Amino acid sequence: MKTNNRNVYFTSLGCSKNLVDSQVMLGQLGESSLGFGSTTKPEEAGVIIINTCSFVEAAKQESIDVILELADYKKENVGQCHILVVAGCMSQRYPKELEELLPEVDLIIGTGEYHRIVELLDKSEHEELEQKSFVDTPKYIHDENTPLVNTSPGHTAWLKVSEGCDRHCTFCIIPTIRGALRSRQVDSLVRESERLAQSGVREINLISQDLSSYGKDLASPNDLHHLLTALEQVDGIDWIRLFYLYPDDLTDQVIEVIANSNKICPYLDMPVQHFSDSILKRMNRQITGDMIHSKISRLRQMIPNIVLRTSLIVGFPGESEDDFKKLLEGVEQARFNHLGVFRYSDEEGTPAFSLEPKVSAEVIEQRYQTIYLKQQEILQEINQKYLGKRLPVLVEGHHPESELLVIGRHPGQAPEIDGQVIINDLGERQIEVGDIVSVVISEVSSYDLVGGVSPSAE
Repeated sequence: MKTNNRNVYFTSLGCSKNLVDSQVMLGQLGESSLGFGSTTKPEEAGVIIINTCSFVEAAKQESIDVILELADYKKENVGQCHILVVAGCMSQRYPKELEELLPEVDLIIGTGEYHRIVELLDKSEHEELEQKSFVDTPKYIHDENTPLVNTSPGHTAWLKVSEGCDRHCTFCIIPTIRGALRSRQVDSLVRESERLAQSGVREINLISQDLSSYGKDLASPNDLHHLLTALEQVDGIDWIRLFYLYPDDLTDQVIEVIANSNKICPYLDMPVQHFSDSILKRMNRQITGDMIHSKISRLRQMIPNIVLRTSLIVGFPGESEDDFKKLLEGVEQARFNHLGVFRYSDEEGTPAFSLEPKVSAEVIEQRYQTIYLKQQEILQEINQKYLGKRLPVLVEGHHPESELLVIGRHPGQAPEIDGQVIINDLGERQIEVGDIVSVVISEVSSYDLVGGVSPSAE
């Protein structure tokens, strides 16, 4: 062994799905009998692990920047690091390039091998490895018995219900990076949720690459309808939130479960990407703009208070002025509560990489700003409707700028990505992090709501 320092510094980049992989690695290290500890200071770490993202160009650049920054801690006068590990999507996608361009990296672990972290670290320390890269076709997914450290605030957790994707959208590298769809059994997810509830978790957020396809690779009754019905029965869980449910596979049966539930938040992350039929076809999306609007209308008919989040891409190859006009009109008509806009970037290995004609960077930026400003207008109007309303709010803690203010989220606000509720009047109430309190909204902005605890709140 090169050193006795087995303290691990860990950083996780990218999405919540990647974060769950990081939590599994931390769980494996924590349960190991080999003496791995943890530290929040990279200068004190003998092992530094970076779980990377490479979904789009900006994510790749961030991953490289973080790797180079943390590689400095291998220098004798800076830190104590003797093993620098790069895991996750960038490792899966570019193992050879990482080996050639970043000799500072000691271990490269793909998205299907991260559960081997303890074994590979131990062998690396003892110089028993003949290679740096451990990347294969991803087939692994953890289960309820897998050690996992919930790094989110104790009252909330991400529950990964499946891994991989079979959709093959032309702009997306995820099927290459994450492999084919593989779902977890309903019973496994229920048992993990029960364990999370026992640890104090009140909110679980269901994530996957494609929640709509959950269970299609399993025998009945492992499908989304049965999963949601089963999770509703878990004592201690108050909020259940759904992410990445594509509109083409959203059934009335699932909508009814959400509509009739006391626990499933009236919130849906539903990626649409575009409203122009020609662009949707080029993206290999099995839906039209009218079908998307029809699904949104159905949701609002059956769940009048539904909060919708979506993601869009501007500047996809071949996007004409008319296509963009349809996208803008679609945003105006749909009136999403939360909207993420991505500037298209060419990703090697995807079919869209070779599609022509390309849209110039200048036009992409103009279209991005146009959508962004339009959504700001829509949000201002939507949030006005919250004035005077009483909302249940999950308390997150004190506001970073003042101990006199408390922040939280109502059911229509997901962790980290949406706005928050700022509580400026606690009344006589003593509240703790993780409490759910009733708040009357008195002020609104584009993203955040402000209010005080209702005197009638128990």
